[in-house]
Amino acid sequence: MNLPDLDLQILYARLSWGLVLAAVVVALAGRWTERLRPATVLVLTGAAAAAQWLPAPLSPAYWLGLAFQSPSALTTALCALVLRRHWIGDAAANGTLAPAAAAALAAAGGWLYLDASGWTAQGIYFLGFGPTGAPLAALLIGAACIVAIVRGVAVPTACAVLAAVSLFMLVRLPTGNLWDALIDPFAWVWSLVVCARALHARRRKTEPLGELR
Repeated sequence: MNLPDLDLQILYARLSWGLVLAAVVVALAGRWTERLRPATVLVLTGAAAAAQWLPAPLSPAYWLGLAFQSPSALTTALCALVLRRHWIGDAAANGTLAPAAAAALAAAGGWLYLDASGWTAQGIYFLGFGPTGAPLAALLIGAACIVAIVRGVAVPTACAVLAAVSLFMLVRLPTGNLWDALIDPFAWVWSLVVCARALHARRRKTEPLGELR
């Protein structure tokens, strides 16, 4: 089991929570105005990031870390994409997480929950620490992302996944487990919302015209 350095984990936690909270604040602020100015996005992001470096009782990262440890690298990358969309004026973040990727995350999260709660008890989570299997899986996932990017398929999601597996392969962040690099409770809920929206949109598209009226 190859774990990342503790100081590196702490640094990652503060930076990642800063990005996640900044994305939440910016997304909420974006609902109150048609378009956020880049300067506003920068100020909100900077404030959220700076707050993570306050002394332990005052730092949001301290309390969030106690409750959730660290965000997955994928959640962090997706939140960075949300900030980018608001920065460039494309506030609609529906394309950040592609429905196909959301379905895969939703299935993986459900599988991990069933295993952790004893329904399957196959030790699936601990496979993410594997010295050979986990890096190989990350390499294959990264290769698939590169192919998707080259072909122009779900590019934002592919970039986020590629960044997550690259961080895992290079420095084993956030925890040394491949699962923790790709999924957490926030990513799982996000994936469920995207899947629900995709199903709803597909259902409305296939409804007879008379029913829509």
